[in-house]
Amino acid sequence: MPLERPRVFDILNICIDYHDWLLPTICVCREQSHYFPAKPMKSHSFDQRLIAEPKTYRPRPASGFTPSRIVLAKGSDAPESRRWMIEAIIAAYPQAQVVEAFDTPHNRIPLGDLDALSLHYEGKRTLVLAEHNSAARQSTEEGNTCPNYWHFSPYGFCPFGCSYCYLAGTQGVRFSPTVKIFLNLPEILAEVDRVARRLGEPTAFYLGKLQDGLALDPITGYSREIISFFARHSLARLTLLTKSADVSNLLDLDHRGHSILSWTVNPQVAVEAFEPNTPSLEDRIRAMEACAKAGYPLRAVVMPIIPTTDWEAIYGEFLTELLSRVHLSRITLGSICSYPQAIRLTEQKLGPHNLISTHLDKRRNLADGRARFPSNLRERGYRHLLSTIRKIDPKLEVGLCLEESSMFDALELSASLGRCNCVL
Repeated sequence: MPLERPRVFDILNICIDYHDWLLPTICVCREQSHYFPAKPMKSHSFDQRLIAEPKTYRPRPASGFTPSRIVLAKGSDAPESRRWMIEAIIAAYPQAQVVEAFDTPHNRIPLGDLDALSLHYEGKRTLVLAEHNSAARQSTEEGNTCPNYWHFSPYGFCPFGCSYCYLAGTQGVRFSPTVKIFLNLPEILAEVDRVARRLGEPTAFYLGKLQDGLALDPITGYSREIISFFARHSLARLTLLTKSADVSNLLDLDHRGHSILSWTVNPQVAVEAFEPNTPSLEDRIRAMEACAKAGYPLRAVVMPIIPTTDWEAIYGEFLTELLSRVHLSRITLGSICSYPQAIRLTEQKLGPHNLISTHLDKRRNLADGRARFPSNLRERGYRHLLSTIRKIDPKLEVGLCLEESSMFDALELSASLGRCNCVL
């Protein structure tokens, strides 16, 4: 039977046989506000001064995200330093049922025997608190011009609802589509530190490959620790990609120019048609303006460019508005580039004859296995946007995301190969 969720500081012990979720018997326990057995703190082998002094952060709900349950997965029961945060997150979502699964890794949380679309939506309603022991990695793109880059993951997946989401089609998210917060941020940043020192030169670490970089920040306040870490680091630099408009945690930080903030943006008509449950274009631009005033270097990613009705006029007006209000150091353009599994989800959401699917090149995928629009359609879109950009800001650096080298040649952008959003 359903559990009426008690408040965090209630004293109770309740055991539930929660067959509705196809989970083994689990236990939801609250006693004197302690959920967890005592375990020793782990030691860290890097300079703790790189992380800002711990401050009490009060989690608040993230816009557009209302989880129906919170799963305490492997790693959420230790060390003690994580407990206050877990209890505070639970308090921020009093409607959510709390499920203890301390022996279950973050990517093994069962959601039920559901079809692909239902599984996707169920994952969006499930918040998993866990640890990630291999959160700093280098990308391994093949078959396109991606320069490959280092990235790290304090979060997994995203609460936003973009119909074209390429990430939803990747193997990791297809089988584990829950929204995840990884609680071992000090260990994750320690790994970033080790990699940066081993490389021995200024290196970008990208937050946004496997998640939205700020969507969950109101819950965690991680940006305050992450940006302070990169500000203090002599080699590591942050590149962060988001659609979020909530930047209140960032504006008073001494970032020292070591954190590059970038927003994925599209005309409002595309936001309304293909990006449900995301901030409006206007809200994103206002967030960019606020961060510009705080001195952050800014970039933008216009992706995917979608050939809506009157798209040339719409994208021209959109770029004019964006570039007249925000000074960018780089802009990256990109088209649809999704795996077949993601395209199938898109068609389940929008119908098989949606605007994206009807324009896909059915004859070929590139060597990386992703579906794209035909090269002539992509080139036409890029040329129009490039023409608009150069009229407004001729010196603005322009990159292309996940494209063929022949496209760079056709657009006379060969000098921009390897200089896109994710790298310095």
